[in-house]
Amino acid sequence: MTTPHAAAEPTTATAAATVATPEAAGGLGGGRSRRTALAPVALVVASGVSVQFGSAVAVMLMPRAGAAGVVTLRLLAAALVLLILCRPKVRGYRRADWGTVVAFGVAMAGMNGLFYQAVDRIPLGTAVTLEVLGPLALSVLASRRLVNVVWAGLALAGVALLSGGAGFGSLDVAGAAYAVGAGACWAVYILFSARTGRRFPQADGLALAMAVAAVLSLPLGAIQSGSQLLVPSTIGLGAAVAILSSVLPYTLELLALRRLPAPTFAILMSLEPAIAATAGFLILHQALSGTDALAIALVIGASMGAVRSQVR
Repeated sequence: MTTPHAAAEPTTATAAATVATPEAAGGLGGGRSRRTALAPVALVVASGVSVQFGSAVAVMLMPRAGAAGVVTLRLLAAALVLLILCRPKVRGYRRADWGTVVAFGVAMAGMNGLFYQAVDRIPLGTAVTLEVLGPLALSVLASRRLVNVVWAGLALAGVALLSGGAGFGSLDVAGAAYAVGAGACWAVYILFSARTGRRFPQADGLALAMAVAAVLSLPLGAIQSGSQLLVPSTIGLGAAVAILSSVLPYTLELLALRRLPAPTFAILMSLEPAIAATAGFLILHQALSGTDALAIALVIGASMGAVRSQVR
């Protein structure tokens, strides 16, 4: 699954200026400069690893608590941690501000709920590949450049390969639909993440939206899992999922975005399907065929191409 990526918009101009004025090349300064440039990239990659391995742990927890139960545990634990750390103010905001944060929370709940329903039915790498089509579509529509039609076609070719060239006949249809729906929610999440970042300081908006998402997910989790949500070992694993898939990635991304231009960040996030496939193989023993690997590579390439075309 996806992570709640930094709600506050990155100061792209500051980040770009930082990258444009590295330490003088050569000698120790050059080595230090290279390490400085690579550090935020490493943070983003570490964030992706944390998210996807957290998703793999979530899949392992599903036989105990069900997909809806795992979502509830993850969102509740993440909301609790963020509310304690951020201590967001609740006064002084307009109705439009609260409308934005509620919409952000609804998108977050939908993104998580649909994605976990997907990974309960189809391999993790496949689910993330289908999910990333949402942000890709948003990128294509936002740029309105003809070249992005090529990138969209490349992504669709990857999806066709994933489905064996026969629609979604070779995949669980419901699982594939859930993953695509999660991608649509991810695109909405991105839009409201930016708006929330403009209206709320630091991570206050994210913490409040996470609380909204947790409240929305609670009834479904309680209906599906009932008393299983109160078993200490289940709560512990749910907290681990929350830390791996929400709290830790958010922290790493926030640190990275202080020194990394937003387009570069978006390109690195496009690697998540490959990381997810690796996590699925190592943790869940979900092997991918050569065709599946090619399909994932096509979607990653399309995402990178679409992002690059936006900044030219």
